[in-house]
Amino acid sequence: MSELLAEAARARPEDGPRGTALLVSTQGGHLAQLLALRPWWEIRDRVWVCPDTPDVRDRLADERVVTSHSPTTRNVPNLLRNLLLAWRVLRRERPAVVVSAGAGVAVPFFVLAWLLRIPTVFVEVYDRVDSPTMTGRLVGPFTTRRVVQWDTQLDVYPDAVVVGPLL
Repeated sequence: MSELLAEAARARPEDGPRGTALLVSTQGGHLAQLLALRPWWEIRDRVWVCPDTPDVRDRLADERVVTSHSPTTRNVPNLLRNLLLAWRVLRRERPAVVVSAGAGVAVPFFVLAWLLRIPTVFVEVYDRVDSPTMTGRLVGPFTTRRVVQWDTQLDVYPDAVVVGPLL
């Protein structure tokens, strides 16, 4: 997994081998998936984009966090707010890669990252093995690399790379 993320992060030579990683997540299980990638992200400059919840505050207490707007599920006003947030954060941080395991907050970040030619990596959650997640479907066209955790998920995402369970 680390090699895959490192490859995506090096996709823009001007950022060097260890450019800033932007990790975009909602709370709970999606955040747990990204936290499991600690060996990869702990050696990099990084910025997190997450909602302001007790879970996020506790788990990312020593991290740099930009607060996203929540809830995101079928909430058009927050989608628009997160779209503006994504524009500001991506232009300010100029990350080498955007990584997310979902959920809805990932969509505006992946769309704008794609427009800005910033590589993206989407980590499909481990518990959805026979159908795509809503976020997985929405970010698909804007994803540089998609990773899944089970071989059976290749039936849903044939272009994905299996990395094994993260949790």
